[in-house]
Amino acid sequence: MSHFLFSYGTLQKPKVQLESFGRLLEGHPDELVGYTLGQLEISDEAVLAASEQLYHPIAIPANNLNDSIQGMVFELTEAELQSADQYEVEAYQRISVILRSGKKAWVYVQRL
Repeated sequence: MSHFLFSYGTLQKPKVQLESFGRLLEGHPDELVGYTLGQLEISDEAVLAASEQLYHPIAIPANNLNDSIQGMVFELTEAELQSADQYEVEAYQRISVILRSGKKAWVYVQRL
């Protein structure tokens, strides 16, 4: 079974993809509607090593439904989706959304 995953952050980086999935992903641009970007300081050493980035973007529900976040949609296997879950730190939660294109996808947003 395959899954669509919307990424607006470090999962778009080739190094993160190779380390998390063992391959480079092909994606298509899309938008997450009703969210805005915040920043999260990362302390997990494995995530820091893969992303080479101290601060990661994090999707936060917006007060304005016209707000949106640009990103990419990738198609993942079930095993790859589980790898993405392992990569993301506890501050994120994976939810199902409908993107601007109408495509249903998973996305990691701020844990409420």
